[in-house]
Amino acid sequence: MNEAQKIGNYRYRILALLMFATTINYFDRSIIGVLAPTLEKMFHWSNNDYANIMISFKVAYALGMLSMGGIIDRLGTKKGYILSIGTWSIFGMLHALVRPGFSVIGFAAARFGLGFGESGNFPAAIKTTAEWFPKKDRAFATGLFNAATSVGAIAAPFVVGWIVHEDGKNWQIPFLITGVLSAIWVFLWFKMYKKPEVHPKVTKEELAYINSDSDIENEEKLPWKAVLDKRQTWAFAVAKITDAVWWFYLFWGAKFLADTFGVDIHNIALPFFVIYIMADGGSILGGYLSGVFIKKGWSINKARKITMLICALIILPVSFVAITESKWIAVFLIGLAAAGHQAWSANIFTLASDVFPKKATASVVGIGGMVGAVAGMVGDKALGEVLDTAGNTGYFWAFLIAGSCYLIILGIVHLLMPKMTPLDENLKPIKS
Repeated sequence: MNEAQKIGNYRYRILALLMFATTINYFDRSIIGVLAPTLEKMFHWSNNDYANIMISFKVAYALGMLSMGGIIDRLGTKKGYILSIGTWSIFGMLHALVRPGFSVIGFAAARFGLGFGESGNFPAAIKTTAEWFPKKDRAFATGLFNAATSVGAIAAPFVVGWIVHEDGKNWQIPFLITGVLSAIWVFLWFKMYKKPEVHPKVTKEELAYINSDSDIENEEKLPWKAVLDKRQTWAFAVAKITDAVWWFYLFWGAKFLADTFGVDIHNIALPFFVIYIMADGGSILGGYLSGVFIKKGWSINKARKITMLICALIILPVSFVAITESKWIAVFLIGLAAAGHQAWSANIFTLASDVFPKKATASVVGIGGMVGAVAGMVGDKALGEVLDTAGNTGYFWAFLIAGSCYLIILGIVHLLMPKMTPLDENLKPIKS
């Protein structure tokens, strides 16, 4: 019997549920991006109309990140996650009720509710990872469930291309599928989830492994505002500005390929498959790499930041996408950048649980997510207006910023948090 079998591995069943939830989250989130060129023609949207619909999602996501993180810390992971997925599933299905006469307002309202519900996924998932995995394994575990974002993004174009006709017939059906998937997830989560210290299927050896590099915390709740004056909170929040880049690929990628290379709804699946399968690989390898560095004896600070530097360098070439004349070179460069972003993302998510106690993790992740959503709103509005006034020139500037911002942001993160000193349950630095 090997060591893993002796310890027990129930934590990986919980991780599988995080991956399932994140797949549903991104499938739901990605559908409109895939349908965008078709819906634009059906409902006669301008680029600015589409940008406003995307902004509605991000406004709600930002507000939700501020509130849902705190709600999840107060309610606990089990109830908080169910509240989140239930909310986003209802509003996801409501997209199907939108009619042409009020398409912009209708989609904006549905996206608002979807964004508020979906804002709870990552605070809940990161908090769950902190509860169920030791620090040395968290980046890898985060990389695995974060890879499910790409699974959802890959599934969306295949499902849409299979169900929806080129003239838009059946466009409502993909929005309804997620309701069924979410109901299955809620049943499994309700049945399987308890904290590891009280879970009957967690062995003493597995619990000891989970807590092997973390201090036992008391049950006293921390007020949400307690993390606001910590430089570490804002270091994480600055790192999350890069969410705007990921959302650019997700919500504007199909439009870029349609506007630049004429890719339609039935030909988008293969380019998206290439982009997001590369992103999957990046998410898993990025989490694995920093774990390897830690196991070699590197400090967590050095391991995370060197991995993030490698990611930032990998992403740089995407700056040249808008000037290439080859569709597949453009797809490859976006895929490479998506891989770098997901590796980056796996490590920045882990920063929150590396530094903060478990009971504050969801709140910190929520604040960072809010900052990322605001950055995404600014990007959407600027890009929509430039595309309407100056044509495809807007994509040149969008990709230039997307490629170069990671190195700048990493420098700011290091200035704010040079040593990544962990904080105890009262948010006081732990002396080594």
